[in-house]
Formats: sequence, C-alpha cells, structure tokens
Amino acid sequence: MASRRLVEFACAFALLAPLSAAAQSGHTVFCCEVNGRPVCADILPAVCYGKAYREMGPTGTVRRYVPAPLTADERARRDAQIERQRVAAETVRKQRRLDQALLETYQDADDIERRRERELGDIDRSIEELRARETTLVERQRTLLEEAGARDGERLPQALLDDIRNTEGEIEAQRSVINAKLRERGQVRTRFDEARRRYLELTAPERAAGRR
Repeated sequence: MASRRLVEFACAFALLAPLSAAAQSGHTVFCCEVNGRPVCADILPAVCYGKAYREMGPTGTVRRYVPAPLTADERARRDAQIERQRVAAETVRKQRRLDQALLETYQDADDIERRRERELGDIDRSIEELRARETTLVERQRTLLEEAGARDGERLPQALLDDIRNTEGEIEAQRSVINAKLRERGQVRTRFDEARRRYLELTAPERAAGRR
C-alpha cells in the first residue's frame, strides 16, 4: 500500500513540477499519457510523439487537446467517407441543375409530349427513307444474282462479282444504320418519358409550394 502511494505521489509530482515551472515563466506545458502515467514538459516530450497530448496553461487549465495521429486504416476510412460525401454532394448539385434546366425548357407536360412526337416523327421519316433505300438495294442484289445464275457454267465477269459484293456490303451498312435509328428511337422515348415523369414530380403542388 505504501509503495502504491509512493508511485501516485511520484506521478503527481511529475505532473506538478512542469506546471509549477510554467506558472513562473507563463509558458505552455505539454502533457501526454505513457503507460497510464502523465509525462509533461515545457516542450513536447519525445515520448509523446505519435500520441494524443494536452497543452496546458500555467494554472493547469487545458488550452488545447491534440488527438493522436490517425492510423493508416483510419486515414483510409476517413478519406473514403470524404469521397462518398463529395460524390453525394456533387450528385445533388447535378440533379438540381438538371431539374432547373427541365423546368426552363418546357412550358408544361403537354409541351414535353409535343416535342417527343416531333422528334419521333423525324426519326420515323428517316427510318422510312432508309428502309426504302434498303428495298432498292435488295432488289438490285436479286437482279445481280439472277444475272449470275443465268450464266450457268460460265466464268462470271469481275465487274458482276464486284457489283454483287458491293451491293451486299451496302445492304449490311444500311441495315446497321436502320438498327441504330431504331435504338435512337427507343432512347428518345425513354428520355421524354423520364422528362415528363420528373416534370410532373417537380410541378406537383407540394413541390411547387416548396420552391416559392
């Protein structure tokens, strides 16, 4: 028991001695815990490096608490959290810009529908022209193949072979363009459907009142 009290007295003395000196000089005292015991000095003790420490005034009042440096794992978690918050904030800002642009672009939901029908009409006319061209190419291909078939047993002229090959390539290219236009048509429908849904959501009475 006596030895324990002696240890406690020594710890208290170790803490009070720098504070007493600081009181006389008016300087700051730096203290940290090492193995459960305070270590203090008028400059940060070497054993306090990498540990949490306190900056104390001459009267023993804690002026500032400096936490221990983060570990590598803690820094990684902190950085990941900061990045998640940054991405979330940017997503919110982007959505606000899109919403504002949507409200400024269309007068009402019917305006969205009119513009959708206009764009779809333009695409449909383009597809119709492409398919007409495809039909013409297929008919030409049929004519060329019939001509080649009529030369049974004969060596086909190189010009005829080139025409057959070129026509086949044009048909494939035409069909590729048609398929691209069909995909574009689907994307336009989806885009306007989403625009109309979001517009109605933004202009709902409770949302509109909230923007006033």
